[in-house]
Amino acid sequence: MTKITNIKAREILDSRGHPTIEVEMYTKNNMARASVPSGASTGSHEAFELRDHKKRYNGLGVQNVVRNVEKKIFPLLKGHDCTKQRTIDQIMINADKTDNKAKFGANAILAVSLANAKLAALEKQQPLFQHINNLFSNKVKPKMPLAHFNVINGGRHADNKLSFQEFMIVPQLRTFKENLRMASEVYHMLKKDLHKKFGKGATNIGDEGGFAPVKFHKTVEAVRMLQKAIKNSGYKDKVKIALDSAASTCLTKGKYHIDRKKLTKDKLLAYYTELVRRYPSIVSIEDPFDQEDFLSFAALTKKLKIQIVGDDLTVSNVDRIEEAIREKSCNCLLLKVNQIGTLTEALDAANLAYDNNWKVMVSHRSGETTDDFIADLAVGIAAQIKAGAPCRGERLAKYNQLLRIEEILHSKSF
Repeated sequence: MTKITNIKAREILDSRGHPTIEVEMYTKNNMARASVPSGASTGSHEAFELRDHKKRYNGLGVQNVVRNVEKKIFPLLKGHDCTKQRTIDQIMINADKTDNKAKFGANAILAVSLANAKLAALEKQQPLFQHINNLFSNKVKPKMPLAHFNVINGGRHADNKLSFQEFMIVPQLRTFKENLRMASEVYHMLKKDLHKKFGKGATNIGDEGGFAPVKFHKTVEAVRMLQKAIKNSGYKDKVKIALDSAASTCLTKGKYHIDRKKLTKDKLLAYYTELVRRYPSIVSIEDPFDQEDFLSFAALTKKLKIQIVGDDLTVSNVDRIEEAIREKSCNCLLLKVNQIGTLTEALDAANLAYDNNWKVMVSHRSGETTDDFIADLAVGIAAQIKAGAPCRGERLAKYNQLLRIEEILHSKSF
């Protein structure tokens, strides 16, 4: 009953209105559906996202990806047991025969990989998070994630002057339900505060649902505004702040263009040090330096006793993570399944991070779908999560799924 009988694929639109792929996978008794996101700020070492490069959809169509799933991948997997996730993923990797999944497209392979995991969970009559936990070699217990909510957007996620890409709030209460409530309340207080300061035009939103005020020019302006909204909501000391610098996107000719200044890597390190000293509520910084600068990452990790997250640096790739471990570059892995292209490889990356005393944060992408897979993934591997603001359907799909999962974890029958 667990043998794959059919795989269908179609072109759908993501949250930015660009095409992406959706896959449906079938056994005799069940069907599961999965779709994949797309990033705007992408690391150069990420798995290859295949596009048509023809007139339709301004070159971004994925008709070739659809054909690859139905005409090339399905014949490889027909009749195989969907409960054997590693086998399914390895068949696709072996047939693709490229280092970055450029032949089939990482978007094709990942959509099939995620649909397969969902289908196997249905066949086993298990919650998806429990099935993922069973696949994970690091024997952690399923756990609700600490969530990072991106409430101010900058960088490539917004049409404003902010250098850094994400300004996040991190509620610290015991339950996800309460943390989501706090995040929503702070988000709406932030909206009121921005209206008062800049007028209604200040609350346009960016790709990930956070506000994108065009009158912000400096990082500290955004941080202060977050602190004000947190305080006005009555949650001082209960909500922390996290940043995603996406520093590779700020680097031009060896200098980081930050807050209208051109900084060397040494001056940027000093900038972060002073920023955290002045604003101790900052507990996490993602991608503080360029994606090839393992040593500057390491210097900051050593100097600041906060969470330093590797995203473009590590791209959920075991080889890149191993180098970061050797150099002591960071202490948290950002896990994006579409960076590496299969669930199995993503789980291997998370396992390596845990084995070396790192934390793991599961992440969405700026171009998302309403697929809520990463909510179950975060719970299944006991990771943190970031999925954008408490706003927009493609973001809330993940957060609302976490509310459902929390009810299951707290039920007496689980």
